[in-house]
Amino acid sequence: MSTPRFHLDQPLAPGARFSLPPGPARHAARALRLAADDTVILFNGLGGEYSARIERVNKDEVAVSVTGFTAIERESRLRVMLAQGISSGERMDYTLQKAVELGVATIQPIAARRSVVKLTGERADKRVAHWQGVVASACEQCGRNQVPVVAPPLTLAHWLGQRQDGRLLFLSPLAEARLADLPSPGAMDCLVAGPEGGFDADEIAALHAAGAIPVRLGPRVLRTETAALAALAAMQTLWGDF
Repeated sequence: MSTPRFHLDQPLAPGARFSLPPGPARHAARALRLAADDTVILFNGLGGEYSARIERVNKDEVAVSVTGFTAIERESRLRVMLAQGISSGERMDYTLQKAVELGVATIQPIAARRSVVKLTGERADKRVAHWQGVVASACEQCGRNQVPVVAPPLTLAHWLGQRQDGRLLFLSPLAEARLADLPSPGAMDCLVAGPEGGFDADEIAALHAAGAIPVRLGPRVLRTETAALAALAAMQTLWGDF
């Protein structure tokens, strides 16, 4: 069994002693049934990871002492921003979780016109916080020590108007080009995937106007929770660390 990993949003340093926050503590005590003298790994997303020893477990309180630091990273050399059309419920969670496992560098949720879920104000803030938790949990599982940031949702037009340089790839079942037909990226790629129902005609026109390269993933139409993940896996195979 691999050593349990916990993401903590706090400063970490060898020699520090503290109790785990309530969420990680419950998971350690109840789900994993860890006990005194067990070893865990802690990381805060700022790089590297920290080994720690459990000093005591008292119901949902888990006290630890940090014993060392390892400057190790498991980031992909392929830098990809995923601009994902917002999908409903577990579909979006699944896409973000697996995108992190596949090495995505940053995530931009797109409030597309055909997105089933409409997010504004406090509801949007809560959903982004939830997605960031999904991403952090995925990093715990897959060994990444740098946590990709989930940006606040934007419309496609707003995001295209402010995005920085980088090749813009747009997943489309009508495209002629395949990922294998493209040269390797020079910097960061921006991968754009639509929601349930895809992008509408105006959004597709905006992508073309922004210089997006349409690419297809074979002759089959993939679901929103599948398309970006298949593309990321293919990109890692072609140009990354697979």
